[in-house]
Formats: sequence, C-alpha cells, structure tokens
Amino acid sequence: MDVAIIGAGPTGLFTAVALARRGHLVTVVDRDPGPAPDGTWERRGVMQFHHPHGIRRQVVRALEAELPEVAEALVAAGAELSVVPMGEGVPPMVVGLHCRRMVFERELRAAAVAEPGVTFVAGHADEVLSERGRAAGLRVGGAELRAGLVVDASGRSGRIAGVRRAPAIGGDCGLAYISRQYALRPGAEPGPVNAPPGLVTRFPGYLAAVFLQDSRTVSVMISRLSSDRELAGLRERDAFEAAVRVIPGLDEWTAPERAEPITGVLPGARLHNSYRGQLDEDGEVALPGLVHLGDAVCTTNPTAGRGIATSLMQARQFVRILGADVESATRELDAWCTAQIRPWFDDHVAWDADEVRLWSGEDIDLDRPLTSGHIVAAGQAEPSLMRVIGPYLTMNALPATLGEVEPRAREIYARGWRPPVPAGPTRDDLAELVRRHAGVTV
Repeated sequence: MDVAIIGAGPTGLFTAVALARRGHLVTVVDRDPGPAPDGTWERRGVMQFHHPHGIRRQVVRALEAELPEVAEALVAAGAELSVVPMGEGVPPMVVGLHCRRMVFERELRAAAVAEPGVTFVAGHADEVLSERGRAAGLRVGGAELRAGLVVDASGRSGRIAGVRRAPAIGGDCGLAYISRQYALRPGAEPGPVNAPPGLVTRFPGYLAAVFLQDSRTVSVMISRLSSDRELAGLRERDAFEAAVRVIPGLDEWTAPERAEPITGVLPGARLHNSYRGQLDEDGEVALPGLVHLGDAVCTTNPTAGRGIATSLMQARQFVRILGADVESATRELDAWCTAQIRPWFDDHVAWDADEVRLWSGEDIDLDRPLTSGHIVAAGQAEPSLMRVIGPYLTMNALPATLGEVEPRAREIYARGWRPPVPAGPTRDDLAELVRRHAGVTV
C-alpha cells in the first residue's frame, strides 16, 4: 500500500519505518528539511524540541520491537538507559532512557532516511485528497501525492482534516515552564537525584527539576502557574541563573565549577491536555483511509514525560492491526485508544487542576476523590502504598488501579498529614529575585 505520513516527528518517523518494514511504500511530508550538515537543528515550530525530555520504558520497548538499531545508535550517541535496582540476584528494571529530544529525533530520522521504502518530501501538506468518500493522498505545495492511506502525525496543532473529526476535549492545564541545558565539565561528578528522570522537587507555588540527558548533559526546568506573570520573568537569563543558584539541587547541578550552559534560557508556551479520537460526531470514521496518531490524538502536560510514550504506543498498536480493511483498523484503534490512552489524558486533567489549586495556596479538598498526585504523595507517609503506586508511575498500570489505595490515602490526609515542605525559596522569594534580576514591574 502507498502511505503518506504528515509530520516527521517521533510518531511519523517511527510509523514510517515500521510500515515500510511490513512492505508498504511510505512518503513522509514535513516542512523541516532535517539536521544541517554541521549537525545543528532548529526544528522550527516544535517548541518542545529543545526542552527537557524523559523518555519512558514504553519508548525503549517500541524501539527494541521495531527499530532495534535505533536503540543501539542512541546508546552509541551517548544516551543512557535509566534503571531501577530490583534487589540482589535480580536484573535492574529498565524504566527509560536519558536522552535529549534532539538526539532522539536525529537517530530516528537517520534510520528512516536509510530505510528502503521510505521517501521524504520537504513541503507543507495543504489538504487531504479524497475520492469516492475515501482518503486518496495529499496536496503538497500544489502537487498531488497519491496514497491509499494517509497518517496524520502532525501534532496537536495540526490543521489537516481537523473539521472531519469530533472536536477535541481538554484545554490549558494552567502550567508553563522555562528551561536551560547544561553540560557537565570534564571530571565533574553528577549532582543529586531522587527519581528516574533525575531530580524533581515540588515547592509551594512552583516545581524545579533536573532531567538527565545524553553525553553528560542535563536540562534544568522551573515550572510555574501560567497565570503567574511575575515568575514569567525567569525567562530572562540573569533571573533564571539567579534562581538556579538558590534552589536546592539545581544549585549543585549548575554550579559553575560543575557545569556550563550550552543553550540560552528557553521559555515554554502554555501547556495543554487534549484528546481527540478518530471518529466524527456521529461515531463514524471521519474519512476512511485517514488515521490520526500521536499528539494529533492525545497531548498531555509534558512534566510527567508521557507524550512520546503514548504516541509510540498508538503507533505500535496501529501497525499491529493494520490490514486490508483500513476502516476496521481505524475503529479498532479508536477503541484501543479510548481504553489505553485516554485514561492518561483524564488523569492529567484532574492532577493538573489540583496542582494549580495547591500552587495557588489551597489545601487538599477531601470532599472530592483524591487525584493521582495526592495518592502518589501519600506514598511518602506509607511506603506500602508503592505496591500499587509504582506500576502506575511507570505506566505499567492504568490510573484507575490507584483506586485500590485511594481510601487509605484519604485516611492519611484526614488525620492531618501533608507532604513535607522542602527547604528552599518560596514562590514569593523567586518573585522578589525576578524583580531584582529581570527588572519586572509588579
């Protein structure tokens, strides 16, 4: 089958190679021409390209199943497997991969470029062609690209065939972030870690994190309420650097004698949670022969690092079930996503809303069901809850499984326990720092 894929991000590239290896002829359409000869890659229009990334176990599994040479190339390029010790005599469990998004996409794209049966076209996909009520290809820069299957991997903001599906649900999650990448100096020891991605600390009113990446690089991130205009001043270099000097953990990782910045300060746009299935408002396949994958289906707050994982999970499922009847495969994919992908969207919507309330100074509302964030935090007070919390955190169990321990977590909060407040600057301390270093008028 001739296949046209819109978008050369991780979802489009992975799907292209997986389909080509099943005998399909695949054309990938993207405006981005790929890395420059000197290795630089701006990836214009892809805000998250240079921001922190936590690459989960599900992504590693997808690569091992379909593109094992890419997994090997990533390690050769400096990426490191993230593992959790499992006890004496038991091999450690792989929970992810420490790697920058730029390096991840570069190796994935190199594999797609080298794959027989995959062709790249640099251009803008203007519209989906249809013939006899089915997708028949794309119009790219005024020219027709004929195909029996069109895969939309253009992302959440893609506009291709947008009116054909039922509207997306979701919206602004209320959070935004600012980051900067650093490289450890030769011989410098790593800083502190407290989680598989690196270091994650929730302070009153903001979150600070260090994501371990490849080749001794790290991405340092400060997340804030998107409505917090004062902390938006952290996008100024002097203000950001002043902040990382006083936030415990970040100060150790970014100390001048230990690391040097390798990017400017990178402001992020508002973060969104969104979900949109394959079907139209009547429950029918919107356009037979057109399938949506990746962020075009589900986008979640990237703080939990679920984006590439849920995208490649979709792509793996689709290439497994694709047969001669594309419409039936589309319906099956939609049902699978409803059961396996949408719960992660719903989880983020609830968790983020509670995060916004907590960062705004509100207490936990015990008159409502506890969200995942509260249940996970309760594991600090009662480690036995990790029996259920652990599989959820690694995305090996759906959020609904936390219902088993929700009553116990509720009891913990009802008796007055709250997560300990970490030592470090408050949100107001950071706002004052911004005023001094960024010249922000309050």
